[in-house]
Amino acid sequence: MRHALMYHGGFERNFGRLAPGFSTFEGTDGKVHDVPAWPASADGLRFGYMEKAGKKFCVVRVLFGSDDIVLKNELVIDPGRHTGFGHRLGPEPTLVEDDVVALSLLEDVIKRNADGADALLNLRARFKAAAKL
Repeated sequence: MRHALMYHGGFERNFGRLAPGFSTFEGTDGKVHDVPAWPASADGLRFGYMEKAGKKFCVVRVLFGSDDIVLKNELVIDPGRHTGFGHRLGPEPTLVEDDVVALSLLEDVIKRNADGADALLNLRARFKAAAKL
């Protein structure tokens, strides 16, 4: 499977209006920008992330199949652990082909959002079955 992480704007300006189906964000220039379409090759987990002050990138949304889950508590991305070595976050979607790395990011998201994590746990179970993990 191929997984993807995609930029969803600055945290402080956009997190409060994040909802399933989120498709635009307010940039630092004050203008509205479109969230690009997910790459067609991203058939696994998809993570939306925002940038917090201090260059901290945080997962704020998880998608798999038709599920689109907005997180109550963002998770700061640890690049080596959550994207694998050799990947960088940037304006283009970051593609990750390692199911174990994607699962580790999802499980850390679940731990950070333990209260009311039922939807995330169901998503994880479906992902693990699809990835044969």
